[in-house]
Amino acid sequence: MPELEHLISPLKKIIIEAGAAILDVYHSDTPIEVENKSDDSPVTKADHAAHIIIDKGLKALATSYPVLSEEGGMESFEERRIWQRYWLVDPLDGTKEFINKNDEFTVNIALIDGAEAILGMVYVPVTGALYYGAKKLGAWKETKDSKEKIQAKPVKLGQDLTVVGSRRHGAEALEIMLKTIEPKFKSINLVSMGSSLKICALAEGTADWYPRLALTSEWDTAAAHAVLSAAGGKIMDAQLTPLEYNQKESILNPFFHAVGDSSFDWESLIDVN
Repeated sequence: MPELEHLISPLKKIIIEAGAAILDVYHSDTPIEVENKSDDSPVTKADHAAHIIIDKGLKALATSYPVLSEEGGMESFEERRIWQRYWLVDPLDGTKEFINKNDEFTVNIALIDGAEAILGMVYVPVTGALYYGAKKLGAWKETKDSKEKIQAKPVKLGQDLTVVGSRRHGAEALEIMLKTIEPKFKSINLVSMGSSLKICALAEGTADWYPRLALTSEWDTAAAHAVLSAAGGKIMDAQLTPLEYNQKESILNPFFHAVGDSSFDWESLIDVN
């Protein structure tokens, strides 16, 4: 998809500029002001600043695709359902991590085609790490000093398994699930981290499985989903069917399983009933 390749360079500029605006707030001497949205989730000046930069940047591209952002207005499903392609954006993924100043927050931009995330870019403002990937083009991780192609790694029974999870959501259900599969592996290492970094860890092969047993929104997953798919992984719902976008009125995702090894028999580990 050569048209996707041409989007990567301008997207880098947009996402890095948004990250810089976030860091201006993050490193400010004044306390971070927090408001609560209608769903009781927190929002800050940094969320809004990043949204303005990304929305303006994407609308200036020659693509003319609609933009759906967590901090923008929500169009009705009647309007959204006729979109063939659109940008799906989380200007600041991991606002709670941002407020708690643990550095594990990201900027997420995805391009959705039909029900599929076909291009994604995830930027980590504090470290300067940039993950990106596109359908049929592969996935990469860039830092200030390097650029490398990334690939998810295979999973084998009887060997070590690295699982990533949220610090705040679904921890008890995840612990129960891991107990049931423990005998099938040499060891299970559970690593807690914030934002879309969990899915990026699968894409770069530092983790194997991310069971998400709590609610997320489509803009939380789309960008990293595209990176993971390009790196050889996938995200499935609780019945192990592909996670899709813009197919229902609610923007909420079902519970899901993000995995690095697409060929592994995940049904042998996951109860789909």
